[in-house]
Amino acid sequence: MSSKQEKIQKMLEMQKKFIELEQSGEVTAEGYWAPKDGSDLDGFKDEYSKLAMEVVEDAHKEKGSHA
Repeated sequence: MSSKQEKIQKMLEMQKKFIELEQSGEVTAEGYWAPKDGSDLDGFKDEYSKLAMEVVEDAHKEKGSHA
């Protein structure tokens, strides 16, 4: 993913999917913190965290501040 806006869009899509899963009752604490391989939440936390940090780094670069 290249642009900050693309990363933010991906994060919003992930949030929407998570909310849908949560509202349908498919999300449990165990399923979130220790998801089964291949589940909808498998890798979710890691991917979301990675994107969030990249957005922060991109914002710092735009403003010329340090990260």
